[in-house]
Amino acid sequence: MANMMQMLSKAQKMKTQMQEMQNRVQQMDMTGTAGGGAVTCVMNGKFQLKNIQISPDIIKVDDKDILEDLIIAAVNDAHAKAEKTMADETQKLVQSLGLPPGFDQLM
Repeated sequence: MANMMQMLSKAQKMKTQMQEMQNRVQQMDMTGTAGGGAVTCVMNGKFQLKNIQISPDIIKVDDKDILEDLIIAAVNDAHAKAEKTMADETQKLVQSLGLPPGFDQLM
């Protein structure tokens, strides 16, 4: 019974720590740049693209909107992969704490 209480205590601690971390990260804005600042994007901690800017010096004016849409699509694809990685890493964390498989789904 003591093992079960320790396991539940670990799970609650992990849940609390993960929620606090997620709340902090969701409030942040991250700026990514490429091409020496020619392309800049801002993404929030929820992995939502908020803004993108492309220097007109690097593209033809007629292609600017298409390029921006393609970059947004690529960033959102990366976001989906990041979410999967986060889920995989969470599962590894749960296992490393000695919690039963699938326990992370309860949080």
